[in-house]
Amino acid sequence: MRVSNLNRFLLICISSFSLFSAFAQERLLNEENIQRLQELIDSPVRSTELRERNQYRHPLDTLDFFDVKPEQTVVEIWPGGQSGWYRSILQPYIESFGTYIGLQEDSGFPEPVSQVAANSADRVLVFRAHGFMIYDRPAQDYYDAIFALLKPGGIFGIVDHRGDEAISQDPTGENGYVNQSHVEMLAANAGFVLLAQSEINANTKDSKDYPNGVYSLPPTLRGSLINRSLRARMREIGESDRMTLKFIKP
Repeated sequence: MRVSNLNRFLLICISSFSLFSAFAQERLLNEENIQRLQELIDSPVRSTELRERNQYRHPLDTLDFFDVKPEQTVVEIWPGGQSGWYRSILQPYIESFGTYIGLQEDSGFPEPVSQVAANSADRVLVFRAHGFMIYDRPAQDYYDAIFALLKPGGIFGIVDHRGDEAISQDPTGENGYVNQSHVEMLAANAGFVLLAQSEINANTKDSKDYPNGVYSLPPTLRGSLINRSLRARMREIGESDRMTLKFIKP
């Protein structure tokens, strides 16, 4: 058992309060960090294409919700290259003060990786990558590995395409959606406690019933290249409905 019954009870009490208040989010970061993040989010160094997605991905509110401070050790799982969407904000925000580590798909993760020692990370963040985690090996391996990377008290934050709970989770993740209950189960199995959830990245227009799954929506827009009316409808819906969950390692 990774945590005492008393500690787990206290964490559940904290989590219950956080879940109750998550819809009325107060700023966790100080004004200096908020201002710095906003400058990076709006920076012309980021391409126009990246900045156009700010409206869907709410990076300031999301990183504030995860309480990401520049002096921390922050690990991003599968961030993409140097122009990775969140990486283009996180890396310059952290690099002069703390440590940013982007674990690429070829890093060997979820096996132990040389870039990150066990019990050393303050934050481990996953943005829209969970669906890809479950193709080749059990998803639980990834959650257990994330748990191992974090310090006690460290935060695991995840934003991902939220599936329809009325439909059983597809273990292959072919449509790109992941049920929130599935994520919560995997995290709990690893030893995490759900600290808070937010609707920052929710999209009630997303019906989640498209021929090409989440990939029918922006930015992929699969299946509507020559169907202008369908493409216009997908653009009007916008990017997917997303869960935003914050877990703590006891």
